[in-house]
Amino acid sequence: LREKGTEAPYSSPLEKNHEHGTYYCAACGLALFRSEAKFDSGTGWPSFYEPIFKGNVIEDEDRSLDMVRTEVACARCRGHIGHVFDDGPQPTGLRYCIDGAALRFERTK
Repeated sequence: LREKGTEAPYSSPLEKNHEHGTYYCAACGLALFRSEAKFDSGTGWPSFYEPIFKGNVIEDEDRSLDMVRTEVACARCRGHIGHVFDDGPQPTGLRYCIDGAALRFERTK
């Protein structure tokens, strides 16, 4: 979250989580994604087609790794949570590729 690291693909138990609930920022607890927006992208990281509220995430240009990507961070604490790409499913066409280590999941009761 603070060092903008990336966990190894397929290493997070949240990548295969199919329970209904909400994904929160692991650092500050801000609600980031709903399970209804989660999909299997085949990339090895939890993926979502939209955040719970657009204002809960910040997008910024990332020029690391000799490429241009869009970094996604928590709007409250500014912790790095992943990247967003334009190759996701409808209805948004977006793929928020998120580090499972940056998330905390709470199941809907």
